[in-house]
Amino acid sequence: MEDIHTLREKQKAFFATGKTGDLKFRIQQLKTLRKALVAYENRIIGALMKDFRKPPFETITTEIGVTVEEIDYVVKHLKKWTKPKKVPTPILHMFSKSRLYPEPYGVSLVVGTWNYPVQLVIAPVVGSMAGGNCTIIKPSFSAGATADVLYDMINEYFSPEYLAVVKKTPGVYDQVLSEQFDYIFFTGSIGVGKTIMEAASRHLTPVTLELGGKSPCVVDENVHLKTTARRILWGKFLNAGQTCIAPDYLVVHKNIKDELMTALGDELKTFYGTDPSKSADYCRIVNQRQFDKLVEMLGDSENVAIGGEYDRETLYFAPTVLHNVNWEHPSMKDEIFGPILPVLTYETLDEAIDMVKNYTKPLALYVFTRNKKTWKRIINETSFGGGCVNETLSHIVSPHLPFGGVGHSGMGRYHGKSSFDTFTNYKSVLKKPWFPDLFLRYPPYKKYRFGLLKKYFRI
Repeated sequence: MEDIHTLREKQKAFFATGKTGDLKFRIQQLKTLRKALVAYENRIIGALMKDFRKPPFETITTEIGVTVEEIDYVVKHLKKWTKPKKVPTPILHMFSKSRLYPEPYGVSLVVGTWNYPVQLVIAPVVGSMAGGNCTIIKPSFSAGATADVLYDMINEYFSPEYLAVVKKTPGVYDQVLSEQFDYIFFTGSIGVGKTIMEAASRHLTPVTLELGGKSPCVVDENVHLKTTARRILWGKFLNAGQTCIAPDYLVVHKNIKDELMTALGDELKTFYGTDPSKSADYCRIVNQRQFDKLVEMLGDSENVAIGGEYDRETLYFAPTVLHNVNWEHPSMKDEIFGPILPVLTYETLDEAIDMVKNYTKPLALYVFTRNKKTWKRIINETSFGGGCVNETLSHIVSPHLPFGGVGHSGMGRYHGKSSFDTFTNYKSVLKKPWFPDLFLRYPPYKKYRFGLLKKYFRI
């Protein structure tokens, strides 16, 4: 593997040839990426099984399938997106024409995360390729088996001067951040996101940061209990809760709290049986460091309503629901990023909204209710990246819904056309004919022009 500086210089030189900007080249490379993902399906499944004991069904649905769909959508619409876009021209520039010309940035850096180590790496890469850029990928080495497979896959199907994955070597992270890229896309924690942004600022490099936070789930008293319980559990315990947009805590109306807890327990048994450790459909925690954080967040056993069992040797952490927690409980101090679900209660909608506002702006918000006024108030009066009504997670897979955070949960959007836009610079160009040539704007400025000027601007 070449050092990062040499690799970036080669990509810079290849980008300068103009080849990556060609529409046919972009589409061809995207189709090659799709082909690679399909060809490496079994190796990806095996790697994620090694990293997480992730069920093949979840690997197909949350890693390979959604990424292939993203590629197909981009390929279908890319020709339209790359055309210059006509925009209105003010009357002051009568007879002129205004257009936006999309152009690639150059060499992009995509820094991936470990919880969905294929989807959350390849999806932004799709945007970078669609935008006509060269790309260097720095995967998360916490999911080491998957990182190795990504390296092999990209190395087999692509020239490193166009698309490359860096390998784990001493100091590689610092080397990557010391280089000057034309765009940086990062998915991960808030702390590392600050480091990325600081490094980017040294070169004035634009960034997209997909971070996280405590994503709330508000449950009104007027819901279908069984469906609500199922959808919450699916969104929370998919990938053993290691999902940046998983419901981080529930805010439940006090009148249905007990009924909902019963429904959650019943549906969990349906999902994973009486002993989830024996279920082939339940993941493991990625490593012992992350596991130990979860043990600290669990707190006292008196708050455990469901689950609470764990085994550090096998990295098994049971699907766990906590009740009678308050804002001082360890699980409410930071993003959980694991299979622990605290339940808080509220009496009035105003109280629930205030509880959501108690934290910094989350990446996602969910609300379950039959009442239209209720969900509209929550959505209109709180700030968050994206979310769902009577559902969890699913907004992330729509190419028509740009995905991203706000405030501490991130900046920038991607998916669908937003991925193309993220990795594209739009040049604003006004084209004016030789005639007519408005003499009024040229010196010397006659006094009568001043009145005309004020009249035009309505001053």
